[in-house]
Amino acid sequence: MINTTQVSFFTLTGYFDTGHVTNLCFFVILALYIFIVGSNVLLIVVICVNRSLHEPMYMFLCSLFVNELYGSTGLFPPLLVQILSDVHTVSTGICFLQVFCVHSYGAVEYLNLAIMSYDRYLAICCPLQYNTHMTSKKIAILIAATWFYPCFAMVVLLSLTSPLQFCGNTIYKVYCDTHSVVKLACSDTTVINLYGLLATFSTIFGALLFILYTYMKILLVCFSGSDQTRQKAISTCTPHLASILNFSFGASFEILQSRFNMKNVPNMLRIFLSLYFLTCQPLFNPVMYGLKMTKIRNISYIKIFNQKQ
Repeated sequence: MINTTQVSFFTLTGYFDTGHVTNLCFFVILALYIFIVGSNVLLIVVICVNRSLHEPMYMFLCSLFVNELYGSTGLFPPLLVQILSDVHTVSTGICFLQVFCVHSYGAVEYLNLAIMSYDRYLAICCPLQYNTHMTSKKIAILIAATWFYPCFAMVVLLSLTSPLQFCGNTIYKVYCDTHSVVKLACSDTTVINLYGLLATFSTIFGALLFILYTYMKILLVCFSGSDQTRQKAISTCTPHLASILNFSFGASFEILQSRFNMKNVPNMLRIFLSLYFLTCQPLFNPVMYGLKMTKIRNISYIKIFNQKQ
């Protein structure tokens, strides 16, 4: 049994010996991180400096890209350090910080996608009232709420988790998450588990139900509307739907892996899928929105190639 005072670090056992390809793995992951930072920062700058993009949809996109930077930064720097390390340990403070980043990133992502679906619903179903509903003040409140609620929920969760007494310090993953830490506790964790389940499912299912409702309304308008309305809906909703499906796939596996025994799944596949929602979404969103959104694509193209000439 390990006393609380003795647990000053956790051991991450998801890592394995990569032998002669360690440096190659490091540089591949570093290149991915640089691409994520570069592409998301580019789109944030493009939206912020161009007044023609100061519209609700692009403001919500900007918040989404900031979240991609936030989530990937919570994973990649520690991951790069661990790849080059012979002993895969992380201090309790850094572990709890990573728990905060990873879980708040996931919640902000879902809530951001939900308010983007609300914006598309207003633009397509209520175009005449759009400017009345989507004021600058309302946009600021929606974005602030998207960030405040997950951060507050994580502060509460960590305030419940940090005083726990631990009977072990081994985490069977390549990064820290709440459930892996709580499973190591010696004391009763019923309250924490109930709070975690409530916060997780209220955020995810609340956001998904709201998204489903808005898209049902959008589909009804599309079927009864003109070709121009359908074209507008397809062009603006396609990247959003693709983003929801992509993130939901990765998040679903991560939730299942945290709550159920996944030892029958090959270790490499478990590691890949556990990293999917933290790596593929920050890669996917800037590429998808940068290519599919005409205004962003055109302005980005001008910014990049005009500077080179």
